[in-house]
Amino acid sequence: MCIFIIEFQIDNRMSKPIFKENNQGQSCLFPISLEEKIAANSPVRLVNQIVDNLNISKIIDTYCGGGTSAYHPRILLKIVIYAYLNNIYSCRKIAKNNSENIHYMWLSGMQEPDFRTINRFRSEHLKEAVSDIFTQVVLMLVDMGYLTLKTIYIDGTKMESRANRYTFVWRKSVEKNKAKLEAKIKKILEQIDEGIAQDNLPDDDNPTPINSDELKKRIAKINEATRQKENLSQEEKKAIEKAVKELEKKHLPKMEEYEQKLEILGDRNSYSKTDPDATFMKMKDDHMKNGQLKPAYNLQIGTEKQAITHYQLFTNRTDFRTFIPFNEGFKERYKKLPEKEVADAGYGSEENYEYAENSNIQAFVKYPGFHAEQKKAYTEKIF
Repeated sequence: MCIFIIEFQIDNRMSKPIFKENNQGQSCLFPISLEEKIAANSPVRLVNQIVDNLNISKIIDTYCGGGTSAYHPRILLKIVIYAYLNNIYSCRKIAKNNSENIHYMWLSGMQEPDFRTINRFRSEHLKEAVSDIFTQVVLMLVDMGYLTLKTIYIDGTKMESRANRYTFVWRKSVEKNKAKLEAKIKKILEQIDEGIAQDNLPDDDNPTPINSDELKKRIAKINEATRQKENLSQEEKKAIEKAVKELEKKHLPKMEEYEQKLEILGDRNSYSKTDPDATFMKMKDDHMKNGQLKPAYNLQIGTEKQAITHYQLFTNRTDFRTFIPFNEGFKERYKKLPEKEVADAGYGSEENYEYAENSNIQAFVKYPGFHAEQKKAYTEKIF
């Protein structure tokens, strides 16, 4: 028995390893089909089926006639959506996968658009049609019976902008500097009034607020009054011309700049110079428990059965102020409002409750002090 085991081990060591044949470069009589390499339940087949059923007329309308032939937008849309599904957003990476990955090859029918073509498609053709495509996909799920659009779960998150976080404009700073500028302008106007007859200038018993338009009118009236006043000395005229020149060249452009900034701000307290739509918001704390103030958007998302049914970006950083416009956006998208809504206490306010009641929406939304009222300390000291 021992002799047999030893002989078996010796024979086993002496036997040569067997490898599969390497036929690289060998041609095939019948070329291999990519269809055979794609699994029946692969997500790429689902993307292909969905995009084939979409109405992409809005995208096609963005193309101009003439010139050489272009890649079909439906093929490019399939490639972009499948890339996003796999967390690939770089045009260069998408183009690389399109020439190396069999799933992308199958989607594109072996066509290989370069990264410039993909980038141009996203920025020039797809940008304005994304919302419409999203709506079509959701309605497709409704027709399949997966969604009803009767119930919606709402929540928000702060999404950081790619803007420069150090170039920002604050409302308080703009209003403070604008008030200082108005005081300077009023002082200059008072000095000019002393050198010109008062009957040729506007009555200042009820002074008009100083803005760029009013300042232009005042400068025009001062110039006209100076020309009509004949008894002014040469020195007085030079002093008035110098003051008017300071108003026109220095203070008027600055006033217009402040007004433009306030117009961009709207009802916000800040915005980024490199991305005026982004507002400075307090982001989630980092690993050191430090609050981060960065240019960001308040992204509101509505879901049903874990599928996103509506999304909307806001420059307002508080959630309860987005509740009503978010619902109006849902109504604009689907021509109706949901019957039930679920949201956290961040959306609780009297205004939102009144809106939900008037819109026949059954709202499951707590108010901010709900959990505090459940504690024993609150019930014992209710005052």
